[in-house]
Amino acid sequence: MSRVIHVFRQPERFVAGTVGEPGDRAFYLQAIEEARTISVLLEKQQVSVLAERVAALLTEVARRFGPDVATETEAADSDNDPLAVPLEEEFRVGTMGLGWDADSRSIVVELLAVTEEEVDESVVLDDTEEGPDALRVFLSPVQAKAFADRAEKVVSAGRAPCPLCAEPLDPEGHVCVRLNGFHERSPVAE
Repeated sequence: MSRVIHVFRQPERFVAGTVGEPGDRAFYLQAIEEARTISVLLEKQQVSVLAERVAALLTEVARRFGPDVATETEAADSDNDPLAVPLEEEFRVGTMGLGWDADSRSIVVELLAVTEEEVDESVVLDDTEEGPDALRVFLSPVQAKAFADRAEKVVSAGRAPCPLCAEPLDPEGHVCVRLNGFHERSPVAE
């Protein structure tokens, strides 16, 4: 079976979002262009890494190609709307690719489906017939910056970290590994 590559050259929207309560959230990336909507499922850490790498790539692009590559977003540009529904997962993301397309002056994000076989690097950002299904999105620098900013907010909106071990604090309580079972006892009043 040949692979399906969903290409969004001028997306109206490309955002990270979640479904569920903190501690039990599912993370999605969603691309919308005209009447097409594609949603892919991925891990929280993948969203975080993608946001960091997009921000780093924008910095490198501005350094190499000059300040004429606009990356400033205004408050009007930020997208705080929830994910579009119905939310139907196209695939779970395994491998991610990121690049700069000098011709269209766009950041290119490619998300490949999880496969049981090892993914050959040649299929990332390529149109070969073989390989996993993919979502390829071309983002202007302004859209890429807005994506990275929102993705960081989505990731950090979860449970607060423990000040000692940095593991998430659950509403039901937290057994901190840094305390190693030790609790200070208060003196007994006689």
